[in-house]
Amino acid sequence: MPVNCRKGTVLFASLGLFSVMLAAPAKAAQVTGRVNVIRAKRGRADGRDVSVVFWLSPLSEQPSPRHEGQGQTPRPQLVQKNKVFTPHIVVVQVGTQVDFPNRDPFFHNVFSLFNGKRFDLGLYEAGSTRGVRFDRPGICYIFCNIHPQMSAVVVVVDTPYFAISNPEGEVSIPRVPPDRYQLNVWEERCAPKDLEALSRPITVGENATSLGNINLRESGEPAVAHLNKYGKPYDPDVFPSPIYVKP
Repeated sequence: MPVNCRKGTVLFASLGLFSVMLAAPAKAAQVTGRVNVIRAKRGRADGRDVSVVFWLSPLSEQPSPRHEGQGQTPRPQLVQKNKVFTPHIVVVQVGTQVDFPNRDPFFHNVFSLFNGKRFDLGLYEAGSTRGVRFDRPGICYIFCNIHPQMSAVVVVVDTPYFAISNPEGEVSIPRVPPDRYQLNVWEERCAPKDLEALSRPITVGENATSLGNINLRESGEPAVAHLNKYGKPYDPDVFPSPIYVKP
């Protein structure tokens, strides 16, 4: 029996439209909140603002998607300038490369011995850049083996849904698909047990989702001076050149 081409075309078009409707992703939402950090003491010797990292780990069985723009330039950077890493904190998804450009007129040696990634970039000169690919989640503390006052943190998460609070304590995670997630919070000077207590499951719908107000109290324990990459105290006489000023 001959097939009516017109009816067949309409049928296939209808089926195609139905398939697209089924495959269309649910509308993504914006997750917002406000954090209040109670400082252990007024004023900071380093002069840095409080930065709180938030990330949402999917609780469904679906694998974590890649972040939009992942693998494209420019890559995240921790710039070394005036013996300071800028910015102090970077958040990246697992598999991201972070570059460490040296914009000082002298050598630096970037290293980390922590769980986010153990690496040693060696000694490299002014104007050059070296990079590290962070291939597993964790909190990675970064130091310079020459200048003990230099420090930074790379927070590596296995999700594309993350954000850092602004100076006013506001946080906004955009384009989060409706699903159930585990909320995770990290701040450099808060005790791990206090941060774990803030972790909780949340449900994100198709509309904007609020995390509400979150209070954090910094630990009053004194900071312990870190060691160099050999596990020993820094020796200010290792590099006697006048350009290396004792901190």
